[in-house]
Amino acid sequence: MEEKPEKRERRVTKDAWRAKEWYDIIAPPMFGGAKIGETPTLDINQLSGRMLETTLGDLIDDFSKSHIKLYFQVKGVEGNHAVTRFIGHDMARDYVRSQIRRRATKVDNIFDVTTQDGYKMRVNSMVTSLRRIQSSQIEAIRSGMREVVESRARERTFDQFVQEAVLGKLAADIYKVIKKICPVKRVEVRKTKVLAGPA
Repeated sequence: MEEKPEKRERRVTKDAWRAKEWYDIIAPPMFGGAKIGETPTLDINQLSGRMLETTLGDLIDDFSKSHIKLYFQVKGVEGNHAVTRFIGHDMARDYVRSQIRRRATKVDNIFDVTTQDGYKMRVNSMVTSLRRIQSSQIEAIRSGMREVVESRARERTFDQFVQEAVLGKLAADIYKVIKKICPVKRVEVRKTKVLAGPA
């Protein structure tokens, strides 16, 4: 008796799934080489270039950091590990909206910087004030933000700069400068993107 086509199809699919090997997806050293997740594949060449998203909260087991989204790309396979590179981060829109109150001013600034070891990055910083501020103060805030971010990038390697941007050290450094200009509610480095590696 001939086997039904749909049954044959199910068995082929099942066999293909069993043949796949599982690989642990590993974060870069700047995040302690933590495990991001797992993925199955029949061909390890298909892993290279794959994009992944996780939250800082999941990565460091801290629920208070779950609004920070991290993006990685698989750059190769070592044993049963798919190793990744950091390609950027951003913050959940709901979190960003929650930081903005009536009668306050939000100042955004986006600019490109180069780290000590030659990585080019785009950095989006955000300052929210406690009350409405004047246009001259906004310009001073933007200037202060740029000065801090550019100087920190020049003084830090890529790994160091990413850690400070994602974990809050860079925002704290910006805060120290901006609080001299106006009363500040919050400073965030809300987004980064890696534009290019060293030439």
